Amino acid sequence: MTTSRVAAIDCGTNSIRLLVADLTVSDSASGAGETGTLTDLDRRMEIVRLGQGVDRTGRLAPEALERTFAACRRYAEVIASFGVPPERTRFIATSASRDAENRDEFVSGVLDILGVEPEVITGDQEADFSFTGATKELAAGTFAPPYLVVDIGGGSTEFVLGAESVEAARSVDIGCVRLTERHLTVDGALTETPTAAQVDAVRADVSAALDEVARTVPLERARTLVGLAGTVTTLGGIALDLDAYDSSRIHHTRVPLHRIRELTERLLSATHDERAAIPVMHPGRVDVINAGALVLLTIMERLGAEEVVVSEHDILDGIAFHTALDER
Repeated sequence: MTTSRVAAIDCGTNSIRLLVADLTVSDSASGAGETGTLTDLDRRMEIVRLGQGVDRTGRLAPEALERTFAACRRYAEVIASFGVPPERTRFIATSASRDAENRDEFVSGVLDILGVEPEVITGDQEADFSFTGATKELAAGTFAPPYLVVDIGGGSTEFVLGAESVEAARSVDIGCVRLTERHLTVDGALTETPTAAQVDAVRADVSAALDEVARTVPLERARTLVGLAGTVTTLGGIALDLDAYDSSRIHHTRVPLHRIRELTERLLSATHDERAAIPVMHPGRVDVINAGALVLLTIMERLGAEEVVVSEHDILDGIAFHTALDER
């Protein structure tokens, strides 16, 4: 058995997250098929809205870059405190930085702060990391494969089907931030309680994206739907009626379709202050949770899924897992 200490950073459209962990793997195992055991040393998240306005302007906003760089400086201190060198630190950048014209400015800023060049990965690579992080702990006796992993991000949503490894994947631009900016704002101002027409517009985009996904991912084969990222984990926490966010209780919670429908209707009819008052709601998610909930609900209805399994382990864990294996 060997143990590797690694740092993984996932910088998405809405949030930037850090995981410092020790991964123990078997010396006799080989390649990507290893399962290993991750032990968290530090896990944290900040809402930086890197993707602010990207869908409209095609560029990363100066204030969004500065928020992201400020978070990177704080993360650099954490990584150094655990003694993780740059060669065992991996920074993955997803949808917003992949789409932006000025992504080179983002890349050079991160390199200066962390000493690591961010990898602006493709949607397929993002899907592979998400699948690894979400499924390596799933026991087939409890959760039936094949799994459909759905990672609802800020700019895009990944669909990944597989059992022990990825069999098919697709990334589509239906993230919660992108859909909020596209359909739930008027003249740049968020609609506090969306109109029926706005809700229909979000659902239409999601339905069209699902048609696209279905061309390459056989969605009907899935036996277990696994939901990742902040929208899904927040809905899981609300479904459990938690007084405070508790990832250990939320992880692997099963939320039935009827409950997701009830929660979506509740959020859509709530005011900004009412959503903000929900104990498990992160302040940075208040404005985009409506679009995210509509994405999940529309997916579940399309699949005929009776429930979603909420996973706290996602692309961030997949990044850490692959980083440790690459260093062996």
